[in-house]
Amino acid sequence: MLNRIPKILSPELVKIMMEMGNGDELVIADGNFPAEALGQRCVRADGHRAPELLEAILELMPLDTYADPVFLMERVPGDETPVPIWDVYKRIVSQHTDREIGMIERFAFYERAKKAYCVVATGESAVYANVIIKKGVVK
Repeated sequence: MLNRIPKILSPELVKIMMEMGNGDELVIADGNFPAEALGQRCVRADGHRAPELLEAILELMPLDTYADPVFLMERVPGDETPVPIWDVYKRIVSQHTDREIGMIERFAFYERAKKAYCVVATGESAVYANVIIKKGVVK
């Protein structure tokens, strides 16, 4: 164990975050996301909620300042299901950047996830709770 590393982050996830370079992307996926099928690398974080993982990850990993750093999966057209978790993500992200959060159509999100450095599979049960974060430069 080490000081100041949030205990929710596994050694495997911390190692992957250390390996990532500027511009590499990490997907925090909800429990319904096809993480194993799409991810080049997949880290299991079953039993953990996505907002807590996002918060812990952003304590260690800077967001990109040269490009849009955060993206959410859009609702499927016609689906009016409320997505309150987006407000939670916006609050967390706003503590780390003043840039807007982008939205990506569902299947375009899947394609982008295939190219991500890593997909973190959570136990999150909220719908449309998938988020992509782009790593920035450590200053």
